[in-house]
Amino acid sequence: MTEQTPEQMLGELRRDIDRIDSGMHQLLLERGDIISRLIAIKARQGGGSAFRPGREADMMRRIAERHRGPLPLDTVEGIWRIIISTFTYVQANYSVHADVSGGDGPMRDSARFHFGFTVPLVPHHGAAGVIEAVARSGGDLGMVRIEGGVASGAWWKRLVGADAPKIIARVPFVERPDHPAGMPVFIVSRPLAEAASRDVVVYAAGLERWRDGLPARLAEAGIEIIGNAADAFGPALMLAAPGAVAAGDIARAFAAAEAGAPRLAEIGSHARRYEFVDKSQQPG
Repeated sequence: MTEQTPEQMLGELRRDIDRIDSGMHQLLLERGDIISRLIAIKARQGGGSAFRPGREADMMRRIAERHRGPLPLDTVEGIWRIIISTFTYVQANYSVHADVSGGDGPMRDSARFHFGFTVPLVPHHGAAGVIEAVARSGGDLGMVRIEGGVASGAWWKRLVGADAPKIIARVPFVERPDHPAGMPVFIVSRPLAEAASRDVVVYAAGLERWRDGLPARLAEAGIEIIGNAADAFGPALMLAAPGAVAAGDIARAFAAAEAGAPRLAEIGSHARRYEFVDKSQQPG
């Protein structure tokens, strides 16, 4: 048997790459066919939201868990995010409204990483404009920095009310120190009737008075203060609590800190972040 030359071996490898590329394209076309059937079935059922944040989180978790080899997870995550967002756009056209008041570059990086270039991006100078645009839309999404942009104040109070937009996701979902779009952002939409993930529930809390011991009391119950501002009505907090923590548990933490009875309103929920450990960097 004649030994192959390096040129012959390279030729075979390139043919394998072409075969894989062709197969990937064919699978995307097949996915498009399934989406077309899904659209038809939903139309017969009277429609429904195309956004399923709980399912997306499960998909991204499975991808991160089975990832291996030299291909960076950044690339794999980005490809899948674009696939998910674009096929969602095919089901129901939508735009993404983004608060760029805290810096245009980081927000655009996050928007393009998570939604690609097919979905229209609409910039706003402030969280208020984003939330208002989502509320007026037929099904758009909004992106707001968790810590808020310039002069955003207690922006989360605009999510209070049964018909107001709500938080449905937090990105990035796959957490790692060197994430290319690592700025923490909340995704807001009009309220979802189904498919929301409730690993973490987010609350707006109005205070009677601030007490320095409040953060520690909340932390004891697993509750995190993720937003802190003040307005004409006094201190306003945004709280993140595990789904198993009830509003009564939060109220008891306030009472234990002698902070009075909070004015609580649920303003959304999201999947628990997945912390990725790069196995290729571990010893052994």
